[in-house]
Amino acid sequence: MQDHIFQNLPEEACGMLGGRGDQVEVVIPITNQAHSPVRFYMNPVEMLRAFDWLEENQMEMIATFHSHPMGPLHPSESDVQEFAYPGTAVLIWSPVDEQRWGVRGFMIEAAGYREIGLILLES
Repeated sequence: MQDHIFQNLPEEACGMLGGRGDQVEVVIPITNQAHSPVRFYMNPVEMLRAFDWLEENQMEMIATFHSHPMGPLHPSESDVQEFAYPGTAVLIWSPVDEQRWGVRGFMIEAAGYREIGLILLES
């Protein structure tokens, strides 16, 4: 995820996380068709390919991810309003300071969003 995010700066980067249960097994980078530093729109053709690949590999989409290069480190109003995948998490990456980026997970619900815990493993 982090490589995809840094490669797409200063634009928002986005993608899907696939796996089984609540364990992520694959990160699928997807092009931000909006090419914007403040919005993202996942390329629909790439999304369809990702869903097909997940199905072929007996996985499901567990979460989406995107970056907020200028903050905040939580869902924006448009993230909440445009969210289309109930029951899946959203991971948001954003700078914490000039040297580091952070990532937080959220469940988006009708009333807004709530933060969820993440266990991050490096490979």
